[in-house]
Parts: sequence; C-alpha cells; structure tokens
Amino acid sequence: MALMPKRVKFRKEFRRVRDRKATKGNYVAYGEFGLQALEGCWMTGRQIEAGRIAAQHYLKRQGKVFIRVFPNKPISKKPLEQRMGKGKADVEYWAARVKPGTMLFEIAGVPEEVARNAMARVARKFPVKCRFVGRRLSA
Repeated sequence: MALMPKRVKFRKEFRRVRDRKATKGNYVAYGEFGLQALEGCWMTGRQIEAGRIAAQHYLKRQGKVFIRVFPNKPISKKPLEQRMGKGKADVEYWAARVKPGTMLFEIAGVPEEVARNAMARVARKFPVKCRFVGRRLSA
C-alpha cells in the first residue's frame, strides 16, 4: 500500500513549485548513513515504497531503515481528451516535495559497504540523482 496521509485539511492543493535548496532535513539525523537527493522533484508514494522494499530486501532484516520523506501533497490529473473547465480533477496520487539536499533514506546498524550497496539499489527507484552520505561527527 502506497503512503498517504490519514486526513488532510484541504482535499486539493495548488501545484506550486519552489526549487530552492533544502534547509531542513538535509543531514543524517537518525541512522549512520543516508541517501541525499541532488535534484528537486515530486516523489510519489509508490516510488518511496519501492525504495523501502528494495532496502529491506537487500538488508535481509539486519539494521534499521529510516524513511525521511512523506507524501503529503495531493496531485490531481484530468483524464486524456477531456475538455477544459468543469473544475479541478480528482486526486491521482500523493507526492512528497523533495528539494535538492533533502535526506531521503537513512540506514543504521550495518557496515558501510552493505549500506552503500543497499542505498545504490534504493537510488535506482527514484527519479532524481542521489548520493550516499555518512554521519558528520561533531567536534
């Protein structure tokens, strides 16, 4: 089942695109290694779920996977060959707003080489370029 909110204040939203770099959620917070987006996009709930399945399948129940993005933006789409007007279309899917620099996934409790291979598999499921990052140690 794809991710989606249990309830929202408004059923439909404007399409609005803000393509700035991420200032929040742009560092490894929960795990030891992370997957960081290098481009901005709307990531669907299905893509996030596919990444989660790929990571857990590769890790075989060792370590812990953290998902740092959640699809809370409703994306509506009119059917093909539909005339203009008649109001805004129904919600087609839910998407997460991903800015460049956003941390998408994190992994804890596994060696770096295993985490790197797992994140490479996850990155193939996403529509943006990603990079593997480690936790920064504070001095």
